[in-house]
Amino acid sequence: MSVAGKRIVIGITGGIAAYKVPELVRRLKERGAEVRVIMTASAQEFITPLTLQAVSGEPVSDTLLDPAAEAGMGHIELAKWADLLLIAPASANTLARVAAGLADDLLTTVALATPAPLAVAPAMNQQMYRHPATQANLATLQARSACIWGPAKGEQACGDVGPGRMLEPMALVAKIEQYFAPAVQPLAGLKLMLTAGPTREALDPVRYISNHSSGKMGFALAAAARALGADVTLVSGPVSLATPAGVQRINVESAQNMYDAVMAGIDVQHIFIACAAVADYAPKIVASHKIKKTSADNMVVELTKNPDIVAAVAALQQKPFTVGFAAETRDVEKYALDKLKRKNLDMIAANDVSGSDRGFNSDQNALSVFWQGGLQHLPLADKTGLAEQLLTLIAKRYHDTH
Repeated sequence: MSVAGKRIVIGITGGIAAYKVPELVRRLKERGAEVRVIMTASAQEFITPLTLQAVSGEPVSDTLLDPAAEAGMGHIELAKWADLLLIAPASANTLARVAAGLADDLLTTVALATPAPLAVAPAMNQQMYRHPATQANLATLQARSACIWGPAKGEQACGDVGPGRMLEPMALVAKIEQYFAPAVQPLAGLKLMLTAGPTREALDPVRYISNHSSGKMGFALAAAARALGADVTLVSGPVSLATPAGVQRINVESAQNMYDAVMAGIDVQHIFIACAAVADYAPKIVASHKIKKTSADNMVVELTKNPDIVAAVAALQQKPFTVGFAAETRDVEKYALDKLKRKNLDMIAANDVSGSDRGFNSDQNALSVFWQGGLQHLPLADKTGLAEQLLTLIAKRYHDTH
């Protein structure tokens, strides 16, 4: 998605709205952004650095002249690292200091030293916000191309009612996503369905057959497809991942459940991506009660073949552009090309899951993408970035063939 892989520095100033920032950080991390936090001394009167360190997974910066960091010019490195500096909440005092070009603490120094764009989310008493000095400072920042996000109107902590409330965390996330959204959306106007995660094939009410799929690649693809303009339906096996913003999610358990959900909505789709690790077989008989251990050393479970979802979609008379996945442990190209031809796919993305640095349960992956007469290797990268590369390639192939 649009914030995946982006480096965002959040500067927290003194104000009651500081309590909302951990949620903002968490939501950005959830979407694949890297987040670093700067806190002013006043901010630490409202919320602790430890809280922000816990949700960001990074140390919190709060001192301009930190002996531990200054050997590497820590404040300058942080300024260079950022893709966006967001001051939230932005107090009237901080807005005035940034507008004046002061650099008397870490936050204002980074604001002056960074080449990254600046965004501010004002938060203050309604009268302070309306004051001509504050309005002049905001106008100055806006004239320098800073983004002014908010404030919202409503009841304030002091009891006043009016403009001055910091935008809610999800509203700020939407602003950031919109800021980083691709200028060109090659999937705009297209409906895209994809499957993700594992399936579970029940043996009895408490046991099942499954696999190691985490769903991360499929969810990254869903997020990237939405960012590239598609109307996305995600059919997901059982995973503990948050639904990407703007994506319709259908939860399923078994391969048969997934097949039914896909076939129920496939007729209106332009593109179908089969990313789920679907069990090829399921127990022929599911015990109605928990199977008890016996004295026998062996137990035989008879399996029956599950429906082949991607082959069924590719066999439709009016089929969507159909993309399969091949997770292999050896002879990746051989098996991928066989699957491409045998199942009548338009494209297949193959990956070697034998290594611990990629594939199942990893945040990284590498793909070899095949189509009739074509091949492109997508080297090892984080799954969010890889998803955008793959979707861009799929969009090009779709438009070339339609």
